[in-house]
Amino acid sequence: MALQTRPQYDFNAYLAAEREAVDSKHEYVAGQVFAMTGASYNHNVIVANIVRTLGNQLLERPCTVISSDMRVRISTADAAKYPDVIALCEAPQFYDGRHDVLLNPTLLVEVLSPSTEAYDRGGKFALYRGLESLQEYVLIAQERPSVEVFTRQADGRWLLSAYAEPEAQVEFESIQCRIPLREIYHRVRFDQADSSAAPSAP
Repeated sequence: MALQTRPQYDFNAYLAAEREAVDSKHEYVAGQVFAMTGASYNHNVIVANIVRTLGNQLLERPCTVISSDMRVRISTADAAKYPDVIALCEAPQFYDGRHDVLLNPTLLVEVLSPSTEAYDRGGKFALYRGLESLQEYVLIAQERPSVEVFTRQADGRWLLSAYAEPEAQVEFESIQCRIPLREIYHRVRFDQADSSAAPSAP
């Protein structure tokens, strides 16, 4: 989803204003607040497919999958983001007693669009790497079958596994789940891929 900047805040001022917002969501990076625009049809279908499939696999296991309304706080970068999908495998840790800002995700998923792809691959991934709990970062294209899974190694490096074949089994090692690529793209219409061209945000 594309972002648009707003005036300077500190994190607690941003959080207070965001909790009062009814019809909009904003992300936060080092004092700057960015309004999030709506997502495309394909984007929403992919998110629903991921949440449903992972949720079913994790039903009898300790990990939990959450969709895009949960904020994630990255303290090392003074940032807060709304990932498209979150999975966590430990007891959730929260910023405060409101329990609406998560601190310890295990896996994060972002569905790419033309307006945010460069940022999701670069600046946003750099922010997310500051999360000690994060073990995997997943990028999903919406205009073609393509899933990239970045898995944190024991020495701190990130290993890329790329999937493009419909029958490929996309593996999420951090939560011990596997999804066929065709299920991630179930009912996605590639003729209706997101064509927005709004500039990406920092």
